[in-house]
Amino acid sequence: MKSDRALTTNSQLSNLKSQIPKGYKQTEVGVIPEDWDVKPLHNLSEKIMVGIASAATHAYRDRGIVLLRNQNIKPGYLDDLDILHITPEYESSFKNKRLKSGDLLTARTGYPGTTCVVPPAYESAQSFTTLITRPNLTEVDSRFLCCYINSEGGQKFFEQNQIGGGQKNVNAGSLKQLPVPLPPTIAEQNLIARALSDTDALIESLEQLLTKKRQIKQGAMQELLTGKKRLLGSSKSGWQKSEIGEVPTDWNVTEISKISNVKTGPFGSALHESDYVDDGTPIITVEHLGETGVTHNNLPLVSDLDKKRLSSYLLEEGDIVFSRVGSVDRNARISPAENGWLFSGRLLRLRPLDRRKIDTNYLSYYFHSEPFKQRIYKVAVGQTMASLNTQILKSIFVALPLPKEQTAIATILSDMDLEIGAIETKLTKARQLKQGMMHELLTGRIRLVEEVQL
Repeated sequence: MKSDRALTTNSQLSNLKSQIPKGYKQTEVGVIPEDWDVKPLHNLSEKIMVGIASAATHAYRDRGIVLLRNQNIKPGYLDDLDILHITPEYESSFKNKRLKSGDLLTARTGYPGTTCVVPPAYESAQSFTTLITRPNLTEVDSRFLCCYINSEGGQKFFEQNQIGGGQKNVNAGSLKQLPVPLPPTIAEQNLIARALSDTDALIESLEQLLTKKRQIKQGAMQELLTGKKRLLGSSKSGWQKSEIGEVPTDWNVTEISKISNVKTGPFGSALHESDYVDDGTPIITVEHLGETGVTHNNLPLVSDLDKKRLSSYLLEEGDIVFSRVGSVDRNARISPAENGWLFSGRLLRLRPLDRRKIDTNYLSYYFHSEPFKQRIYKVAVGQTMASLNTQILKSIFVALPLPKEQTAIATILSDMDLEIGAIETKLTKARQLKQGMMHELLTGRIRLVEEVQL
């Protein structure tokens, strides 16, 4: 029996080896090229230490020595929009912890393991409770090392070596043992880092563009949905006082009950999780209310028999559904794709009484405006969790331009959403591209060679 088990093990090892491509080898971090090595991080570093362990609040200042924190560390870059400063007198006690350009900062908490490279602008800054790695630059390229730590392989190591109960964290001891697959030359490491850095630059530019477009949309909503900016030649209209503040004189301020029917979803006794099936009609619940519509992920389904039984809860295009508990400002308009679906007992359905006078796209944008969301929370009830009911939602006031202007406003904001959606799609593809590149480049499946200048 013992020899049989030995034969089986040898056979498995033989099969495993036969699956490894020529020129590659199996290691603790997976299959890598034969000329690559695997070394623990402490063998590639001059030092690994923790930043200032406790920063006295009396030393905080508006100006002074920069103090970076875990929340400033993003995957591959330093977010310096919100940084602290400490006095030079207090900082002088921690000279041995001053950062150098090219050091790596690794978050201990929040998103433990997330790592960035310290840029030249923050030479001699300090950090608060972060992990600091000072690479031996004769052994490893800083940016390559940062890329690997943020890769799937690096993050998997941290997931397996996190400590703590409610709040997971990474300590210096674990970081020191991180196994790093290492190309044989600094030049190849640098090429890999540069290729991934180019992708990072694309991602960062798309993120910045997305932020800008979202800010522009928010500004447009503020102007258009309050009448500060008028369309269709209505700018000569004056202003009138109303229940929600000043609005143009040709706008109608009215309660939702005057323009819509509001209905609560089926009570728990009418629909149970045990009624869900693998193939049937979807039911929308709170988690499916997205910023620009209904999301279609993980939708519960009910049978045709239950759909017929619950036919009074069927949705129509142009309906708007609100969260009834918790995040009561969440709402979404029903598109043609969701026509005929059902809504759950955790939602309220709003259906306009006269579609000739109400553009439901306009109404949806109005419901997503900050002033309306604030009014929702002011009238919501509940001690521990905000809650709405049909009477509360019906009593909230809305401002309505004439139908043509409603449609014009909705068209402008919809065009902005399309532009934002296109950027989001590009950003998703860029992130997927980077993930694929990281997997191929950081495992040596694709090798980069420096071009020879003739």
